[in-house]
Amino acid sequence: TTHKSEYNLEMPPIDAILAVVLAGFALSATRGPSMLYVLSRSVGQSRTAGLASALGLALGGIILAVATALSLAAIFAKFPWLVVALRYVGSAYLIWLGIGMIRKARANSHTTFAVDNVIRKSFGTVIWQGILVEVLNPKTVLFFALFLPPFVNMNGGLLSAGDIQFQLLALGVLIPLTAIPSDVLIAYMGGSMTLAINQSQAFREYLAWAGGFILIGIALNLHIGIL
Repeated sequence: TTHKSEYNLEMPPIDAILAVVLAGFALSATRGPSMLYVLSRSVGQSRTAGLASALGLALGGIILAVATALSLAAIFAKFPWLVVALRYVGSAYLIWLGIGMIRKARANSHTTFAVDNVIRKSFGTVIWQGILVEVLNPKTVLFFALFLPPFVNMNGGLLSAGDIQFQLLALGVLIPLTAIPSDVLIAYMGGSMTLAINQSQAFREYLAWAGGFILIGIALNLHIGIL
């Protein structure tokens, strides 16, 4: 038969996968609500609570990936030109994020992390709060909505909603997966990580610069196509 099997779904291009992984690592290495939540639970309650919070954040990211795939796939299948439009919007957003990371690199590197004792909660509650921290973070929601669509391979507008949905889901799940190593490291090391972060201001600044340039490079590559 000439019809493609419904189980033979279109995979995202390898360059899109690499770009999403790089962006995920760049963002997960910078300070934000997710990192602070894991750190507060690890230092303020226990290492296990920190790991539970990391699990909650990962689940929240997966929920956002699923929601993005389900909500956008049918729209893109019907209006393929939206992906082209979002390529420009998404790349502009990445450049804005990258410039913001570079601009605030010096100031953020001199910020001291301080974590006080927190109210002890059950691990189930900690996981649930981690999910909420991720799902209700406007920057994370915006990142999923604007960052993922430009990397969908529309194959000249011939892809079905199922193909687009699968690509969005495959790429979206990579984002929380790339955050797991840093979240687990923060949860496991706890106070030692806080001390190391506070004492490595120059490294934090260089890391922010590197992350910013990575995001800008990914945005430009969407149009130049070096990779």
